[in-house]
Amino acid sequence: MSFTPKILQIMAGARFGGAETAFADTCIALAEAGFEQHIVTRNHPERLSRFSRYNIPYTVLPFGGSIDFYTPLRLTHIINAYQPDIVQSWMSRASSKIPSKRKRYNYKVISRLGNYYKLKNFKQTDAFLAITPKIKDYIISNDEHKRPVFFLPNFAETEIHSVSISRKELDTPEDALVCLTLARYHDSKALDVAIKAIKEIPHCYLWLAGEGPDREKLIALAKREGVYERCRFLGWRDDRAALLQACDICLFISRFEPFGTVFVQSWAQKTPVIVSDADGPAQFVEDGENGLVVPKNNVNALVQAINKLKKSKPLREKLVQEGYNKYRNVFSKESTIKAYTRLYQTILEKE
Repeated sequence: MSFTPKILQIMAGARFGGAETAFADTCIALAEAGFEQHIVTRNHPERLSRFSRYNIPYTVLPFGGSIDFYTPLRLTHIINAYQPDIVQSWMSRASSKIPSKRKRYNYKVISRLGNYYKLKNFKQTDAFLAITPKIKDYIISNDEHKRPVFFLPNFAETEIHSVSISRKELDTPEDALVCLTLARYHDSKALDVAIKAIKEIPHCYLWLAGEGPDREKLIALAKREGVYERCRFLGWRDDRAALLQACDICLFISRFEPFGTVFVQSWAQKTPVIVSDADGPAQFVEDGENGLVVPKNNVNALVQAINKLKKSKPLREKLVQEGYNKYRNVFSKESTIKAYTRLYQTILEKE
């Protein structure tokens, strides 16, 4: 490619999570498109191994709390040595660690926001990247410095797996109705609502792919509800595409969700999806057109939506086709990388 800026990508992040997955996916996609990058992140082996497979150099830093002076100091040295054209920070912690810019350097700092963070942590930011229209509006309304804000959603490519997942290997009957969640085991993801819902649907199994602090709590709930034998706690998985292809319905029913790429991943794999009316999915999913939308925390509404999809093949086919069209037009890897290229060019052209 003729336009080849040097990009320093910075993210703290947890071991697992949707934002962390989007970070890794985007860095890899940019590398495939020919962008030169250096990544600075925490020591999470699963993510680092992905970068190594694509020959993307990285540096590990702790990204500690307010008394962590080591991370900003090392970032200063890395910037001095790498001399990037763009420093792109992901989320609040990484942005707060970016050192003050020295006069002899002319790089631009872009901060990518996937949530409604306090803007006091973005002192070094030159421009913002918002992954939803509402987050963009929030930044515009609250940034006293009136810095540029761009809307650029996550793309949602899932892995290409040559070997599909069989239901047998997940101890699930071939004729069962299988619902899948791709989410951290955390209260905000409302996995308890999914567990309670399948209790009301005979021969419905629930695959829960994720990890998090509520694992034991969710297992205990499944046992109390009498559906533990129909729940599969899969842990964090890197085979999202294969899971989506093997299930019947994807559930993305968070209590709080600024965006969340799971519904787009469902569209990409042509899997019917049910979402909650949380802020993120509600901005993109049209009820009855490319998915079904249910109220948050509503077990009965979720049961009705699952049964509605179960009983109507024409509805399933419509949601799948319209969802795939939306994915191709807005959320594909190709369209996102083109948007990043335009964004970087625009930022670097600004004085």
